[in-house]
Amino acid sequence: MASALGFDEVAAKYPDFPQLIMRKIDLHRRGAYYTESALQAVDPSRHQTGGTHIFGTRDGKLSYRPEAFTLRDGTLVLTTPTPLEGNDPYVVDRIGEKLILLDKGKEIDEIFYWDKPDYYDKKTSRGTLMQNVIGSRPQRLYITPNRFCHFWSEEGGGGCGFCDIVNNLKQQRAEIKMPTRLDPRDVSETVREALKEKGRFTAVFLTSGSDFRGKEAFDKEVDFYIEIMKAVGENFAAEKFPSQLLCTAFTRDQLQRLYDETGLTSVTMDIEVLNERLFGIICPGKAKWIGYQEWKRRLIDAVEVFGPNRVGTGIVSGVELVPPFGFPSEDEALDSVLGEAGELAAQGVSTVNMIWVPRPGSPLGHHKNASLEYYVRLAQGLQAIRRKHGLEIDFDDYRRCGNHPDSDLARGL
Repeated sequence: MASALGFDEVAAKYPDFPQLIMRKIDLHRRGAYYTESALQAVDPSRHQTGGTHIFGTRDGKLSYRPEAFTLRDGTLVLTTPTPLEGNDPYVVDRIGEKLILLDKGKEIDEIFYWDKPDYYDKKTSRGTLMQNVIGSRPQRLYITPNRFCHFWSEEGGGGCGFCDIVNNLKQQRAEIKMPTRLDPRDVSETVREALKEKGRFTAVFLTSGSDFRGKEAFDKEVDFYIEIMKAVGENFAAEKFPSQLLCTAFTRDQLQRLYDETGLTSVTMDIEVLNERLFGIICPGKAKWIGYQEWKRRLIDAVEVFGPNRVGTGIVSGVELVPPFGFPSEDEALDSVLGEAGELAAQGVSTVNMIWVPRPGSPLGHHKNASLEYYVRLAQGLQAIRRKHGLEIDFDDYRRCGNHPDSDLARGL
């Protein structure tokens, strides 16, 4: 049975949990609706707007709403614009000269839209708009070399149930001329331009849809990452530079190639669901081409290649509760997830959670995600596991990503 406790009740039940991080969790799970007045406050010449993310929104629109905002303590909130009808989102409104976050009409706090990087409005020598080449998170450059996931193809076995990557790509190509596959020259030139903003960026991040093609499965995906990372590396004097690759679970030989041939310093291979039975149901393509136990083995292999505190995996938390195949209670789900996350941590692999956003273009988009209390307990549990095993998450933390409430808790430690 899901917890029915509201925000104030959960805050009272967990008084040691930072309330602004709890608010971020609730914003991620419920979404945000922008009033017309709040949208008029968006300055296209200054603010970072949505449309370039690899996944879609809850309202299925690409229109240029704010991509994210910060709470008053600097907590980063990546929002998913959500319709009022049939949902219970937070509301962002402009009251006087301030942008205010409201919950059921109650004023919560002032929020602040992100300022966009200077390079966003520039073009590469090929004429590609740079914001369509590389996006921006708080302190990192966000590169998506390939926006198509081959698990959704006829022979792929099936995309993940929570994912709308292909539907979102079709919309992006039609509405904003988003390239499906990046050109390495565009990437190199955009990185070079971005680095002119001294002190703004501290890391490079890559992620793409999976591609199982090649002599060995996923060789093509590995080859393209190497090509892109070499283009990025042209802008750095050091052999290695702070970077993260979010990718399919590659073999040890493929991981060794990535480490040896590029400046890559960390790797994250998202297992998505920490339960073998549910993994097979929710991630059929991953189950077909790699399998659950093999995915975990490859995560452990990655620790030997990249070293301690440089390997992670992510879960889309909440999908493990979807009926009729999910866990019947939040307590059972939590026990399972934290148990397996602890086993991975003992082998040097960190687990972070992304709060599941039910998107209309995904197979599971008509379901509801978990309760606020569930996500609070999960965040506490994952952070406690990392602390117990001495694992750091600085390559994917609140400074560089901002999408994982559990890693936000590391701010106080």
